[in-house]
Amino acid sequence: MLFKVDENLHSDAAELLREAGHDAMTVFDQGLRGRADRQIADVCRNEQRVIVTLDLDFSDIREFPPADYAGIIVLRLLDQSRPSILRALEQVLPLLTVEPLEGYLWILEENRMRIRGGET
Repeated sequence: MLFKVDENLHSDAAELLREAGHDAMTVFDQGLRGRADRQIADVCRNEQRVIVTLDLDFSDIREFPPADYAGIIVLRLLDQSRPSILRALEQVLPLLTVEPLEGYLWILEENRMRIRGGET
């Protein structure tokens, strides 16, 4: 799977995805630091990459309809430390093989995950 890790996440998040066999780039890798959410989303859509972010703006399905993207994963964590984020992503990895992601928004919280989308 192809992922784009937003600038609000440490590059260790991309490394974790790569170690799990995925193609993961960061916003920094492509010189997109500081760009507007819309620009990041457009790049992800064009590259067919799943957006992985802490930015709650990406959970607005009116602004970023899940059906338009390879997937959106928003981490909505109270503890946004690097270890907490990596633990959360480790919980997501097994779900990638059993839950659809393309065309969906996954919102991961400490104790649950909500999945929205699937409309075409």
